[in-house]
Amino acid sequence: MKKKSPFHLAIPVDNLPNAIHFYENVLGCVPGRKSDHWADYDFFGHQLVVHVDPTYNSKKHYNEVDGKPIPVPHFGVVLPWNDFDLFANKLEESKEIVFTISPYLRFEGLPGEQKTLFFYDPAGNALEFKSFKNIDQLFAT
Repeated sequence: MKKKSPFHLAIPVDNLPNAIHFYENVLGCVPGRKSDHWADYDFFGHQLVVHVDPTYNSKKHYNEVDGKPIPVPHFGVVLPWNDFDLFANKLEESKEIVFTISPYLRFEGLPGEQKTLFFYDPAGNALEFKSFKNIDQLFAT
């Protein structure tokens, strides 16, 4: 498998200090460059930039998947299987995360078996973190 290129994602936030606290202290992302209007992060090996839009007001929309209300849009990272529970426990212990969908196992024993969880950042951007028991089944049907 060839090495994957990191993605770049820029998202709006309504309050930069709140976003900085969340991405640095709650999620543990390593900060990069900053200005009065934006900050960028090493988001699990990818480049995430939070840009201030003081009028940003996220609109919450959900689509049902597996009987659960999945926030749309959302973004996140596929973590290694053995790291998922450690990360989920860290989030639970932080007391700053309110899960929209608490960590759970999907498709147990089937192709694409995965753990997943959902929550929002302080600006209302939905995040999903997931992990595949067999990463080669990332796109399994």
